[in-house]
Amino acid sequence: MPHLPRASFRPWRLRPSRGLPGSHALSTQSEPYGSPTSRRNREAKQKRLREKQAALEAGLAGKSKAPAESSKAWTPKEIVLYELPTEPGEKKDVSRPLPAAYSPRYVEAAWYPWWVREGFFKPEYQAVVEKQLWKERGLRRHEMGREDFLREVWKWKEEKGGEICGQLRALGASLDWDRECFTMDAGSSVAVTEAFVRLHKAGLLYRSRQLVNWSCALRSAISDVEVESRFLPGPTELRLPGCPTPVSFGLLVSVAFPVDGEPDAEVVVGTTRPETLPGDVAVAVHPDDARYTHLHGRHLRHPLTGQLLPLVTDSAVQPHVGTGAVKVTPAHSPADAELGARHGLRPLSVIAEDGTMAPACGDWLQGLHRFVAREKILSALRERGLLRGLQSHPMVLPICSRSGDVVEYLLKSQWFVRCREMAARAAQAVESGALELSPSFHQKTWRLWFSRPEDWCVSRQLWWGHRIPAYLLVGEPGKVGHGEDRWVVGRTEAEAREAAAALTGLPGEELTLERDPDVLDTWFSSALFPFSSLGWPQQTPDLTRFYPLSLLETGSDLLLFWVGRMVMLGTQLTGQLPFSKVLLHSMVRDRQGRKMSKSLGNVLDPRDIIRGAELQVLQEKLRDGNLDPAELAIAAAAQRKDFPHGIPECGTDALRFALCSHGALAGDLHLSVSEVLSSRHFCNKVWNALRFIFSALGENFTPQPAEELCPASPMDAWILSRLARTARECERGFLTRELPLATHALHHFWLHSLCDVYVEAVKPGLSHGPRPPGPPQVLFCCADVGLRLLAPFMPFLAEELWQRLPPGPGGPRAPSISVAPYPSAQSLERWHCPQLERRFSRVQEAVQALRALRATYQLTKARPRVLLQSSEPGEQDVFEAFLEPLGTLGRCGAVGLLPAGAAAPSGWAQAPLSDSVQVYMELQGLVDPQAHLPLLAARRHKLQKQLDGLVARTPSEGEAETRRQQRLSSLHLELSKLDQAASHLRQLMAASPSPREP
Repeated sequence: MPHLPRASFRPWRLRPSRGLPGSHALSTQSEPYGSPTSRRNREAKQKRLREKQAALEAGLAGKSKAPAESSKAWTPKEIVLYELPTEPGEKKDVSRPLPAAYSPRYVEAAWYPWWVREGFFKPEYQAVVEKQLWKERGLRRHEMGREDFLREVWKWKEEKGGEICGQLRALGASLDWDRECFTMDAGSSVAVTEAFVRLHKAGLLYRSRQLVNWSCALRSAISDVEVESRFLPGPTELRLPGCPTPVSFGLLVSVAFPVDGEPDAEVVVGTTRPETLPGDVAVAVHPDDARYTHLHGRHLRHPLTGQLLPLVTDSAVQPHVGTGAVKVTPAHSPADAELGARHGLRPLSVIAEDGTMAPACGDWLQGLHRFVAREKILSALRERGLLRGLQSHPMVLPICSRSGDVVEYLLKSQWFVRCREMAARAAQAVESGALELSPSFHQKTWRLWFSRPEDWCVSRQLWWGHRIPAYLLVGEPGKVGHGEDRWVVGRTEAEAREAAAALTGLPGEELTLERDPDVLDTWFSSALFPFSSLGWPQQTPDLTRFYPLSLLETGSDLLLFWVGRMVMLGTQLTGQLPFSKVLLHSMVRDRQGRKMSKSLGNVLDPRDIIRGAELQVLQEKLRDGNLDPAELAIAAAAQRKDFPHGIPECGTDALRFALCSHGALAGDLHLSVSEVLSSRHFCNKVWNALRFIFSALGENFTPQPAEELCPASPMDAWILSRLARTARECERGFLTRELPLATHALHHFWLHSLCDVYVEAVKPGLSHGPRPPGPPQVLFCCADVGLRLLAPFMPFLAEELWQRLPPGPGGPRAPSISVAPYPSAQSLERWHCPQLERRFSRVQEAVQALRALRATYQLTKARPRVLLQSSEPGEQDVFEAFLEPLGTLGRCGAVGLLPAGAAAPSGWAQAPLSDSVQVYMELQGLVDPQAHLPLLAARRHKLQKQLDGLVARTPSEGEAETRRQQRLSSLHLELSKLDQAASHLRQLMAASPSPREP
């Protein structure tokens, strides 16, 4: 379990990344790639877009024989460094002008240490107290000194703690590094010991000899979460730690067990683990399998030792699999252990803790590595004529994730937690709605797992960990108990000695105790984390204020191993659920959907994406790992294919935004560097937008308070309505814990509303003559609110730009955007005007029609006049309010309205906007028909060729056919437009043969 800071609660802020570059005056350098939209519909659309992108990349890769990741155009960007002398923890100097281009290294420098030093990740006490001190005494924190200020904080906390506690729980989590805790620190040790003692007293802890997952390389039991299941489709050679030679897996060995008393009769069984043959104590068949009915009650001869083994019947045997007969090895197979227990078969352990063969195997095998012994056993079977064949057999091999060794199942005396009662409470918590799992489809997995819980082995034969507070009574068994009854538990040895005295009736000082050398499973201390980190078992102020927690966010792969255990132990030890909601994020996989694995070479270190990494650096990291030569060669080749030029520098903000753009309902997250690069391009858009806004504001700009801002034009009202809608979508995204709702809304606002429309519409008015007062105030509001909405996803970019906005009237604002109020939908609701947005969408349709006409007639420089005509009187009003921005955005000249019923102007191009609206564009004298007709003919020929190819293609099924039909419709429409344009040009040629210069 890693170091984890305790959590306070702030609803919108995501944890900023750690490990930023050091503080750096402004310099530039050029280095290649940085050296050393309803919920389900939107997610489905995003998935289709990602699939389309992947297919496109794959297609490009196939044509160019270059990897998909390198197919996206990318050129090295100028790297700008922040090099003003700034001590760690000092505020970054933002008095200098912004660099011309966005550079992650410049933007991300110096901010994080300042955030931490200023305590912006602490609970809200600090900011509230500081405001109160300024209001009441006119004092700032630094004017008071740390000790005096902290006294004021504690004083205020004692007075207002109950209120602030409710606020903090409602707000969400941020990280307070001054309260960092660790599951191995002293406080955690106290909690772990207390939990163990309480569970033992409640009868929920017991010691028993059972089968456990065993890592021979570690010589320790391991938890289920540390076992990886590797599928082998057939014969596969693996190199394993401690084994001198490669080992073959994926083979089914058929072995004959002679029937006792019938020389020519035998029962053939199949096994993928011949090394466990010495531990076989029986052969089992299904009671209804007619092939073996005559052998019921008979004995078989062991193929290696000749000992008699019973042939037992059990309904768990699958008669249709293989020969229908199975060997029974209770000491080394969980399924066989259950079968053996049903039939009273005594287990025989033949594999030792270190993975060698145990003495019970006999001298000829004892001490050999188990997989070396496998070959010797096969040879012995051949010599005795009892090997009936080897054949390919798909199998799942359990691998220890920590050592890479094959997991064995060994019988060990261990400590176990009884889970049945706690599991029932955990299941009921979800059924009753007291515990909410999101996405909700995880509830099925939860119910299934807790409907048949297994007891939890918590013993680990390791040195690093919390030592088990249990003691063995040493001495004559008759006097100090027998077997597992000789164990006592205590918080201290003195307490354990008192328990031992009470157990035996002997004086405690006469008893000899030996403490269990084992440590507890790390998941045991991790399961206590929600309350142990707050000071439990002591009733601390933190535990009173913050427990139970509100929301747990973690990976879906930890639902059972961590979340389930936190719920079980939390309810048992505190009487409360540790949290009421669980948000499970998707698993991050590579762009091909594969699990990230060092052996595949597809692991993406976030720091490499943030800072960029050359291929040489990536390859060196592989070589410095623990891959064997064969795995290293495969991984290095895969890495060279995926990243031939390394990984370009993307920055923290771009990575955070890309990750948050994937919804929890969208399944596994297939991350590609090209997607993160796209988010970096978005960062650049925001950067350039703010550079324009700063120039538009000028030096002496004073912003109006947002509550006093009134739109001066329909365009102002439209963009403020879009801003209010964005705030509403962001709020909905956070409340429903579907972050893609927020990222999509922010991306659409900044790019398609602010940059592409509003900024382009107001540019002419801000560039010529006296500046109108309305747009600068609106631009400031969009920047201020837009950056605060963006801050949880792009904290560095938002801070860098927000700090440069001019301060408003009414006193100082928040010191950092990280503690500035997050814009609420309610505060902006007065600007929200859906009707205006619907009306302006008609204007945007007209803009697209005008741009399409300009493209058709190749009007690159000319600004033709435009007329709009509607047969519906109400629609005239829609366009009349936006005539000027319509001309600006459509790159046209004057825009007017043609009365309904009036004749179409001669020599003008025409395009239908709808059944009731027509758009006319002046062409007379702007286009040379003789020169333009051949160009139209060439474009038509190219499109017709594409159409013929699609028509000739054999219809497919599903989405591919849908896409083909959509493309056919699009080509037909484009050809129709070209034919109409050609016809119009011929008319122009007859009416006006000589064009004028634009």
